[in-house]
Amino acid sequence: MGRRLKVKQIKSYIGRPKKQRAILRGMGLGKLQKSVYLKDAPEIRGMIKKVEHLVSVEEYEVDQT
Repeated sequence: MGRRLKVKQIKSYIGRPKKQRAILRGMGLGKLQKSVYLKDAPEIRGMIKKVEHLVSVEEYEVDQT
């Protein structure tokens, strides 16, 4: 079983530093209310930590068959 994270952008990146904008783009976000499913990895967790005020996160278990 693998773990996935559902990351949803809940706040705009307007007026935020370039680094935070780049992190959102790197995760595949950029528009409000857009959601992406990402692998639960330390790299992704670090990206989420940097922009946690702009996103919401939910954890999911995925059956790998």
